[in-house]
Amino acid sequence: MPDTFPSALPEELDAGLHALGLDAALATPLLAYLSLLLRWNRTYNLTAIRDPREMVGKHLLDALSMHPHLTGIASLADLGSGAGIPGIPLAIACPALQVTLVESNGKKARFLREAVRALPLANAQVAESRAEGFDAPGGYDAITARALATLADLVALGGHLLKPAGRLLAMKGAIPHAEIDQLPRGWRVDAVHALHVPGVVADRHLVVVTRDAAAGSGRTGLAPGA
Repeated sequence: MPDTFPSALPEELDAGLHALGLDAALATPLLAYLSLLLRWNRTYNLTAIRDPREMVGKHLLDALSMHPHLTGIASLADLGSGAGIPGIPLAIACPALQVTLVESNGKKARFLREAVRALPLANAQVAESRAEGFDAPGGYDAITARALATLADLVALGGHLLKPAGRLLAMKGAIPHAEIDQLPRGWRVDAVHALHVPGVVADRHLVVVTRDAAAGSGRTGLAPGA
């Protein structure tokens, strides 16, 4: 175990994986990713969180909390992936899921390529590009982002990447009622799921946005878990 990890960290990760109903064997590649992130973060400032125990909850387990909502999704683009959250933990947990980490910052994109190579993740690739300039129209079952932009902006930036029945899976804190109200015509909220992140005491929600098949039907604000 790398000496940068506090002794309690592996147990906390194991407990978190158990709480999320995930295989304990995922701890090994997740810790390898965390170790790599800690090393690169000293030089490249990939994330403001420096405490590795805090990273377990706020990065690894937070990303994995959306795992139950990936049913029927074979391809996922993580927009503004940054340090690889949520894309890399999801690629680790779901080897059948094809994940594209979309990141325009050169230093962060280099880290992502090294993580994909070193872990290794055969089901992940890096696109060094701005989301709106990523040329893969209709290529994905879902796009996701965490703390990147409003729902309307995410649709504008990455909506072109979605297949006709594709989904935006937006990770948010409190339910973003104002953002939901500002979704552009042609898009609607399909569901809002409360996310329970082990060890993290904060509101976390997954907002699922889809194209509105009924033109002009208006937007829909839903309660958690709808």
